[in-house]
Amino acid sequence: MSADIAVVVADHVMEITFTRPTKKNALSNAMYGVWADALEQAEADPAIRAVLHTGEGDAFTAGNDLQDFMQIASGTASGPRHVGRVLQNLARAQKPLIAAVNGLAVGVGTTMLLHCDLVYITASAKLTTPFVGLGLVPEAASSLLLPQALGAKRAYAMFALGEAITGAEAVTFGLANRAFDTAAEARDAARAAAQALVNRPPQALAHTKALMRDGEALGALMLKEGALFEQQLRSEEAREAFTAFMERRPAPYAPG
Repeated sequence: MSADIAVVVADHVMEITFTRPTKKNALSNAMYGVWADALEQAEADPAIRAVLHTGEGDAFTAGNDLQDFMQIASGTASGPRHVGRVLQNLARAQKPLIAAVNGLAVGVGTTMLLHCDLVYITASAKLTTPFVGLGLVPEAASSLLLPQALGAKRAYAMFALGEAITGAEAVTFGLANRAFDTAAEARDAARAAAQALVNRPPQALAHTKALMRDGEALGALMLKEGALFEQQLRSEEAREAFTAFMERRPAPYAPG
């Protein structure tokens, strides 16, 4: 069990909280393991009717811990990686997924929202998907879902240029349901929505979700993205991008 992620079940709702505020809730492999186990528990337990995600502190999550990425890129990482389990569980979830986004949401912190059925967010939240700048490619089926949500031009700007959108813009673009001034308000709204869903017919909810999204197709796309992601993760340009990021300098990609 990782101390950096908390899983609590109460009143038929599983609440998953990223609890690593000193690192902006950056996700380690151990955190992904706990997260994957929790999602699998939620699907298997009929008493759990909804899953709510949130973050502790002033960030939802800063995305993947780059130290983990650097270990993979350098070939020093050991043991199984759990991020693939998380992504497949998000794609194939039958129960409602809800997010209360309380601030910074980077990479998977944004792309996971594409798999949430309801999203409540702070207006000042900052959502980014800076994959290309790190020498990587989109993941979590975001290569399909983000253009569908935002349009191809805006999605490409987020992927390739690292452009950000705010929580208020996320509502305008259809990525979130409502924006609030404070994290507490967003979290309260998410919890109220979760309780409302608990009292809805569960089979009807599951059928409705299945009609709205093809989890099998999304899972297959994730495997395709994941193969390219792994390839890029071990590339020279990714290693240079990670090093440049850590050293706070530009990566030298400009043609000579």
